[in-house]
Amino acid sequence: MKRSKTMELGVGLFMLAGIVGLVFLGLRVSGLSLSLPSDTFQLEANFANIGSLKPGSRVALAGVTVGRVESIELDTEWYDARVLMELDGQLEGQLPQDSTAAILTSGLLGEQYIGLSVGGAPETLADGDTLRDTQSAIVLEELIQKFVSSMIKE
Repeated sequence: MKRSKTMELGVGLFMLAGIVGLVFLGLRVSGLSLSLPSDTFQLEANFANIGSLKPGSRVALAGVTVGRVESIELDTEWYDARVLMELDGQLEGQLPQDSTAAILTSGLLGEQYIGLSVGGAPETLADGDTLRDTQSAIVLEELIQKFVSSMIKE
């Protein structure tokens, strides 16, 4: 009888460890974390087309993740998408004002993210500033449509 309870306890612990592992794996794949946010600052950028960019998408600088997309809303004055980014606090006062933001895609059909490129201006961006130089997402459907229409014209 005692051996049966020990076996049940072992199986229960094994199942619990498996569930914790799946939750951890799910959080890693989705880019979420259980850690509290550290020192951060916010930047805004307006894009004519954001493609399939979503809140929670990563923001990268030189391929290194330095933040996340906090929110996306419509700018009713210019009818552009206003993207609010939450960046690592260590970058505050380090990014030049003429830095650029582009919506890029991981692989051919992968997730979209924002890629930052550093400029050369002596003035730097602070919390709440807006990136002026942006490049919208390349939408695969639009590229195919342009290709097909150019083939028909020839």
